[in-house]
Amino acid sequence: MRVVLAEPRGFCAGVERAVKIVELALELYGPPVYVRREIVHNSHVVRRLRELGAVFVDEVQEVPDGGHVIFSAHGVAPGVFDAAKARKLNIIDATCPLVAKVHLEVDRFVRHGYHIILIGHAGHDEVVGTVGHAPNAITLVSDVEQARTRPVPAHEKLIVLTQTTLGIDDTADILAALRQRFPELELPPTDDICYATQNRQNSVKAMAQDGVDVVLVVGSQNSSNAQRLVEVAKARGMRGYLIDAAADIQADWLENARTVGVTAGASTPEAVVQDVLARLQALGGTDVVRLTTVEEDTVFSLPPGLRHVALNVSPRLQNITAGKR
Repeated sequence: MRVVLAEPRGFCAGVERAVKIVELALELYGPPVYVRREIVHNSHVVRRLRELGAVFVDEVQEVPDGGHVIFSAHGVAPGVFDAAKARKLNIIDATCPLVAKVHLEVDRFVRHGYHIILIGHAGHDEVVGTVGHAPNAITLVSDVEQARTRPVPAHEKLIVLTQTTLGIDDTADILAALRQRFPELELPPTDDICYATQNRQNSVKAMAQDGVDVVLVVGSQNSSNAQRLVEVAKARGMRGYLIDAAADIQADWLENARTVGVTAGASTPEAVVQDVLARLQALGGTDVVRLTTVEEDTVFSLPPGLRHVALNVSPRLQNITAGKR
């Protein structure tokens, strides 16, 4: 059985940055350091950081007075910042810079009198945070039916923004329906689709051209971008499965499969992917080839305050801030 390993896969720059922020905070301040919600949507990452001393909470009200609280890569609404400040908590913001860019766009467009149609999944942490920046000026649309029917306030100026972890394919039909309904709908001046999301979806598309029969997407169930990778595989005639660990692989999935593709969501550690490859090797997948569609070199800077403190503490922390693990 042939195994095609996608490149790029796994950790994106935003996830890498968020995980480093928690690691740095634990080294600098010692446990416990509190994290509002999951820092990224991956069970392995959360479990490892919990073992190091991170405490995950649902809301800032659960953090003791004067404690250190980290906001996740998905971003938060301004009200969450206000609540943390009112408690005099030490705030460390791990919001992905691409998500922060969307927040800035929301603020700017609302100031200029726009009503925003946001394409995204209701309840997703990123969407909750984005809507929280202007709840009275945003209409959330999650699918084509909602694009056609969801009430939108009569407004002279309409613009559309998107959840970053949706790919171009995910939004194309919804956007087309919106443009048909609102011909004057404006598009954002820059692309809000996360580069990593699109790159990983393009790799899955390339697998279809490479004769892949089954695609195993390594990622947790609550990972939006990992779920989308499975959908991309199925849309191109491949059998797609989302697995959180090597133990989730069922041998009957691979029956009559000559080629199995392996990729990983943007919050999946590489060690979990390697465990999956070892499991496939035990099941007969001894011929492993790499399918590279693009080289990624994006790196996001750490928050200035945290980086400044870290560089004055120890050589190990300097290595972390320099991107060495």
